[in-house]
Amino acid sequence: MNILGVAIVVLVVVLIGLALSIRVVTQYEKGVLFRLGRVIAVREPGLNFIIPVVDRLPRVSLRIITMPIQSQGIITRDNVSVDISAVAYFRVVDAQKSVVAIENVYAAIDQIAQTTLRKVVGQHTLDQALAETDSINVDIRRILDVTTLEWGVEVTLVELKDIQLPESMKRAMARQAEAEREKRAKIIAAEGESMAAAALGDASDTMMAHPLALQLRNLQTLIELGVDKNTTIVFPAPLMSAIGEISGFLARETASAAPYATNSSEVGKHS
Repeated sequence: MNILGVAIVVLVVVLIGLALSIRVVTQYEKGVLFRLGRVIAVREPGLNFIIPVVDRLPRVSLRIITMPIQSQGIITRDNVSVDISAVAYFRVVDAQKSVVAIENVYAAIDQIAQTTLRKVVGQHTLDQALAETDSINVDIRRILDVTTLEWGVEVTLVELKDIQLPESMKRAMARQAEAEREKRAKIIAAEGESMAAAALGDASDTMMAHPLALQLRNLQTLIELGVDKNTTIVFPAPLMSAIGEISGFLARETASAAPYATNSSEVGKHS
C-alpha cells in the first residue's frame, strides 16, 4: 500500500508538473521565453514546453490593434480652437522588443499618439486641417513610426475621425460659403449675358447682310405663335421702316391740306 501511495503521489506530481510546463501559443501570437529573468528565445505558435517556476512565457498578439485617440483641444496656427479625435492602427512586429523595451506598449502608444496629434495639427491652419487631412494623417503616422519602431511596434494607419468647430466659426464658414456661391452665380450669369450679347450681335450682322433672313425669322415666329391655335393675327413689320412710312404719310397729308387752307382764307377776305 505504501508503494502504491507513493506511486500515486508521484503520478500526481508529474501530471501537475506537466500541466504547468505546457503552453499553447496561438497562430496570431508569439511567446517570449524568460528563464531566470533573462530572454532566451522567442517561441513560435503551437505547443511549447517550459520549466515550471524557472521559466516564464508571456504571449504577444501580432494582430492589428485599433486604438481610438480621444478628442484633443487644439489651437491651430491661425489661432482657432478645435476639438479633433482620431484613430490609430498598429501591430507588433518584434515581440521581444515590445515586452523588454517598454512596460506597457499600448498605454505608451495612446499617450504619444495624443501628443503627436496636437503637435501636427497645431502646425496647420484651420483650412488646411479641413482640406489636407490625408497629408496630416501621413505626417502623424511618420512621426509615430520613428518612436514606436524602437518598441517593436509599427503604426500602419492614422486617420482623423472627427473635427469639432466652435459655433461662431461654423456660422462664419456658412456665411463665407454662401457668399462664395453667390459670387459664382453672378459670374456665371454675367458670362451667360456676355455670350448671349455676342450671339445676338452675330445674328444682327447676319440679318443685315442677308435681309431675307429677317423675313424667315418672322415666319418662324408666326409658326411658333400658331402652335397653340390662338386667334391672334400678327403682321410683322420692321419697326423703323413702319415709323418712317407713317411719318411720310403724315407729311404728305399736311402738305396736301395746306393749299386748301390758303384758298379758304382768301375767299373769306374777298367776301
